[in-house]
Amino acid sequence: MGEGGAALPWHVIRQEANGNRYRVAACATRAEAQKVVESLGSRDEQHYWVERQSA
Repeated sequence: MGEGGAALPWHVIRQEANGNRYRVAACATRAEAQKVVESLGSRDEQHYWVERQSA
């Protein structure tokens, strides 16, 4: 994983109970990003999902 950009268009996003959202990973493929989400799961009041960065 590295920082964003066209080469890493798939982002893992975390949303906390208070509504704040953070990008926690940038990945080259959706499958790679989904593996990150699965490894993090939902903890306490935090939720994770995959989004594709717009060009």
